[in-house]
Amino acid sequence: MVQKAKILLVDDRPENLLALEAILSALDQTLVRASSGEEALKALLTDDFAVILLDVQMPGMDGFETAAHIKRRERTRDIPIIFLTAINHGPHHTFRGYAAGAVDYISKPFDPWVLRAKVSVFVELYMKNCQLREQAALLRLQLEGGGKAEQGGAKEPAGLLAELSARLAAVEEQAEALSKQLDDESADAAAVATAAHLERKLTGLRRALDALEPGTGSGAPSVPSQN
Repeated sequence: MVQKAKILLVDDRPENLLALEAILSALDQTLVRASSGEEALKALLTDDFAVILLDVQMPGMDGFETAAHIKRRERTRDIPIIFLTAINHGPHHTFRGYAAGAVDYISKPFDPWVLRAKVSVFVELYMKNCQLREQAALLRLQLEGGGKAEQGGAKEPAGLLAELSARLAAVEEQAEALSKQLDDESADAAAVATAAHLERKLTGLRRALDALEPGTGSGAPSVPSQN
């Protein structure tokens, strides 16, 4: 069963949260509500999120301050933030949103289809990163095995390498398709950059895996960093 990604919705108005849920329900992911910046930061302490939709105008801790806290935390600094605002103060206000770490800045009322499409891109990138981490974990297990067959009649190292290679190939194919889709749709620069980063990590993992094949190198390579 494929685990669903979590999307954090932050807005002090219940009707706005309800509207966001209606728009994003078609993505079939887990939608988590937060009615304040403080509540959002609390949710981020325990759960991992694919993307955050953050209202700018909130009493107490506003969206800019909330984003600043999110970006200061090592655990959450890389989560994409899409700012939503009902007030347009011009380029300076928009620049402040990007300076706070937002990957996008959308004024209300917004096109539901556009918002859903933007969120879906970051959800897909998140899922690809999760798959990549799983492949890296399998590779580490193989490296720790020291090239010996597993106990209890499990697969030989060659069989494990073949399985890892096949799984990695599937992720590579999906990442390539996603990159082409982003190019075709002239997606946001942040989404394109994130996809490129994912492809670089895949390339590093492929090189490490190829080096384990007989006759392609000596010694066990280091697994590429997941940062």
